[in-house]
Amino acid sequence: MTDKQHHYPVEVVWTGNHGSGTKTYQGYGREHEIRVAGKPAIAGSSDAAFRGDGSKHNPEDMLVAALSSCHMLWYLHLAAVAGVVVTGYVDEAVGVLSERGNDGRFIEAVLRPCVTIGKQSDPDLAKRVHEDAHHACFIANSVNFPVRCEPRIVIESV
Repeated sequence: MTDKQHHYPVEVVWTGNHGSGTKTYQGYGREHEIRVAGKPAIAGSSDAAFRGDGSKHNPEDMLVAALSSCHMLWYLHLAAVAGVVVTGYVDEAVGVLSERGNDGRFIEAVLRPCVTIGKQSDPDLAKRVHEDAHHACFIANSVNFPVRCEPRIVIESV
């Protein structure tokens, strides 16, 4: 079987030149735009802890968001295939970055999806589908740190 490859071209443009470029470490902005053809630009910066603009998305936010949204999309797909009717999904994910000097790395991410299912759906099956979604997630399969999932299943009350 031949591997199928997908390409994801992204353009990142630094917009933080305040007139003197990187003449001094404190003198330049960390602002940038993330551009993908045909989609709205994303205003980015480094985290405020790293001299960035805390009102903009940073790479660390986006990594955790990618893990969470990839898991969710696989979960919804696999739940539909398994006959679990999902009516709501909210994930309060968190990534943990450990920093030592100039060396930093994510040491874990924890997904905490709260999934609402229809009354006719099996809550045990709904919970088990998370394991399959975790193993299917392209992003989780690509990182070198543990990604844990702590799902909560809620049965629709209506």
